Amino acid sequence: MGGEPLGYIIELEKGFKIYHMGDTGLSGDMKLIGEYYKPDLIMVPIGGNFTMSPVNTAYAIKEFFKAKYVIPMHYGVNPLAKGTVAEFSNTMRGSVTLVYPLKPGESTKF
Repeated sequence: MGGEPLGYIIELEKGFKIYHMGDTGLSGDMKLIGEYYKPDLIMVPIGGNFTMSPVNTAYAIKEFFKAKYVIPMHYGVNPLAKGTVAEFSNTMRGSVTLVYPLKPGESTKF
């Protein structure tokens, strides 16, 4: 469950900030990232093996971030990454953060 937070903060020219977590585990440092960088969009792992599970990820989003949007990633790519978008979305109920699951090759605008 633990681990060093990974990823990148990407700030676009109009101030929109993206936090791409990469492969990471739940960490208290995420609170600092949320408070300092205030990302608008977070791309989060939900696979649950070598990364956060849907439950861990939902906890991090609800407790450490006030992001407007979240895109789940790193799930269903191998038999060990058992977390699902449905499980993540159910765990995110009641959050102000909107979940945007994307299929491979799909795009969206924010």
